[in-house]
Amino acid sequence: MTDTLTPGIVAGRLSAKEIAANFADLHAPLDPHEAAVAADRCYFCYDAPCVTACPTDIDIPLFIRQIATGQAEAAGHTIFEQNILGGMCARVCPTEDLCEGACVREMAEGKPVEIGRLQRYATDAVMARQDHPFSRAAATGKRIAVVGAGPAGLSCAHGLARRGHDVVVYEAKAKPGGLNEFGIAAYKSTDDFAQAEVAWLMQIGGIEMRHGCALGRDVALAELEADYDAVFLGIGLGDVNALDVAGATREGVGDAVGFIADLRQAADLTALPVGRNVVVIGGGMTAIDAAVQSKLLGAETVTVAYRRGQDRMGASRYEQDLATSKGVRILCNVSPVAIHGNGAAVEIELEYTREAGTDLTGTGETIRLPADQVFRAIGQTLAPPDGIARAGTKLSVSGPGRTTRDKVWAGGDCTPGDDLTVVAVAEGRDAAADIHAVLMGDAG
Repeated sequence: MTDTLTPGIVAGRLSAKEIAANFADLHAPLDPHEAAVAADRCYFCYDAPCVTACPTDIDIPLFIRQIATGQAEAAGHTIFEQNILGGMCARVCPTEDLCEGACVREMAEGKPVEIGRLQRYATDAVMARQDHPFSRAAATGKRIAVVGAGPAGLSCAHGLARRGHDVVVYEAKAKPGGLNEFGIAAYKSTDDFAQAEVAWLMQIGGIEMRHGCALGRDVALAELEADYDAVFLGIGLGDVNALDVAGATREGVGDAVGFIADLRQAADLTALPVGRNVVVIGGGMTAIDAAVQSKLLGAETVTVAYRRGQDRMGASRYEQDLATSKGVRILCNVSPVAIHGNGAAVEIELEYTREAGTDLTGTGETIRLPADQVFRAIGQTLAPPDGIARAGTKLSVSGPGRTTRDKVWAGGDCTPGDDLTVVAVAEGRDAAADIHAVLMGDAG
């Protein structure tokens, strides 16, 4: 959580006008002419590499051809058939590493077809209509519990409801959306899009949302297994790794996940406190999002401190370049050893590191940076439910999300694999298909 007791952490560093400009839509939507021009660059490849690179297997050449021929809503339908959260994925997917990174135009010219922006154009066209594009199948009489209203849970719930099942979604927070609502940079999802997308998805019918219900606190897994025909766990990663250095409990030190959540829920960003000198520890997307948004709120200096080389960072090169373009400094091969100050953070001490294969060692040489606000973005962990086998710190699954408990499936960040919205959507979708097959006696 943001600490307002530290003298250097204050609100109102920038005017409302400056804040509005800083947090405007990162990529403005395409207009019809721009979409037609962008679509015209597609080669419509046979066996297209962009499709292979998409975790949800969207037929990208088909939807781009539909846009090129003036059928934006048909293109949106093509996308939603594979990815019901295609609108959000168009905004937040690391397309530079996925579909656009595999684009033939990228390989030949260094400039891919703008697949992400075209996907947004198509999905926005469908969502602008008042009627939902899908309808429910005949009722099956089956009831499924979905735990977690993040991308995996929402995708699974929609897939099940569409097949005629009744679904109850248990969500610990007061709002649905998961990381789409609480965990991504505000400039990537403007105008309360995450909530608009959930409301649109819920139009399928057959889905009941219950908020304030956390697994293990308000409802037990055994209880859900007894009351429902199947259970899907899309519980994400709830715990943030601790920073084990001297001074880690000083005022001004917090976790980046909490900061981003506070920012996303703030009614007035001019009232959100931020430090003068901010240091973010970590190298993933959460670190970059926290750093960039600190700068956009008016922090004078913002540094991302990462323990390995820049090529090892979890954040894509595009996101790294975005950060530096906003004035964020990326300092690599440094590891925190202490946070200094008298009660509140004043400086952070970092030790230079050296890599030898997979090993990382300190060199003994240190550097100190001014830091009245320090965010840790060093990963999240899961406290798995009892009775489900683990794969490391996550839930072990086989095939389309089957756990070691017969009636329980899982997907999203709580299971092995890349922690990406699009991957979570794919896993929720595939689990829904498998649950349906098992319940209806069609499973292989």
